Amino acid sequence: MTGADLANRGYLQALKFGAQFTAPVSVASIVQDDSGVHVVSFCTGQKVRTRTVLIATGASYQRLPLDACERFEGMGVYYSATSVEARLCRESTAVVVGGGNSAGQAAMFLSQHAADVRLLLRGNDLRKGMSSYLADRIEKQSNIEVMCHTELCEMAGDKHLERVEIRNNQTEEREMLDCPSAFIFVGAKPHTEWLPDSVALDDRGFVMTGPMIHHHEKLPEGRTPCELETTSPGVFACGDVRSGTTKRCAFAVGDGALAITCVHQYLQ
Repeated sequence: MTGADLANRGYLQALKFGAQFTAPVSVASIVQDDSGVHVVSFCTGQKVRTRTVLIATGASYQRLPLDACERFEGMGVYYSATSVEARLCRESTAVVVGGGNSAGQAAMFLSQHAADVRLLLRGNDLRKGMSSYLADRIEKQSNIEVMCHTELCEMAGDKHLERVEIRNNQTEEREMLDCPSAFIFVGAKPHTEWLPDSVALDDRGFVMTGPMIHHHEKLPEGRTPCELETTSPGVFACGDVRSGTTKRCAFAVGDGALAITCVHQYLQ
């Protein structure tokens, strides 16, 4: 079964249980009244009163600050490395930008398909944001070249990415590479800008929940939040938008199931 088929079956099952879907619509604000009920205002002007809210708005991959980056998305610029993208860079050079585990895992996977892989680091320490075991594997892989103090500064091509220019941020030396595929792993931006101040965020903007907010100043006195509850009682968060998650599909699915358990506990 494909992912699309599974999602469609989940949608149909939710309809059978009486769930109502409203799309396309965005939430403008959430305000809690004196009785503890949350008033959710939509961009359409409609309002919903509810005892619980589950935030599952996810995060967007960060783009490089290059004009051509968006133009080549899906046409040479990718934010994941699967078997589909791997076929596109077979026997050619693949450029991976980033220094975290996601970038390292992508570089290792692509090295089995591409002729060579260039892993670009803005700094000079491969282990600063990457697990040691993964860094060790990368250093032993003969067709992966780790390029420290290096940034991707230009992209070029007709209908598809064909070349990239890289720059050493210390010497300012530049090099043009023939490259049909660039993989960007420079972090993610959570969709939390619409949340009220009563919902605490970490220093990167992700929603804080459960044990990490037990002594938070925004948490009402005397409350012990459940695993996925935020500092606003009755408001929960799950998936990529939540602080401390691995940003993986399986984790998000488990989070969703746990979140509904938390909602039931709260309502009881």
